[in-house]
Amino acid sequence: MNHYETVFILNPVLSEDQIKETVQKYEDFLVSRGAKMIAKEDWGLKKLAYPIQHKKSGFYHLFEYTVSGEVIAPLELEFRRDERFMRYLTVALDKHAVAWAERRRAKLNQKA
Repeated sequence: MNHYETVFILNPVLSEDQIKETVQKYEDFLVSRGAKMIAKEDWGLKKLAYPIQHKKSGFYHLFEYTVSGEVIAPLELEFRRDERFMRYLTVALDKHAVAWAERRRAKLNQKA
């Protein structure tokens, strides 16, 4: 099981219900393939550095999870097929990145 982090940007014209449904769909996709979700974050509507598909903002989300490497390609294929996704990035985390992510989550939990 490898440790991964996926950040994706959803289209800003989606309603709140559509965003929740999309996020839940891909969380279920990962869990059904044996992923263990470590963290989910909703970063909200953010301004983009440059226009994507003539849009200047997007809804950012982060998934942190552990799963076998064979699941990543089908996940990204689903992202490419879904028109609600503007961009996505999946990164495999090494032990230093995992430690940094844990410290970051602890700091966020202290603020809340």
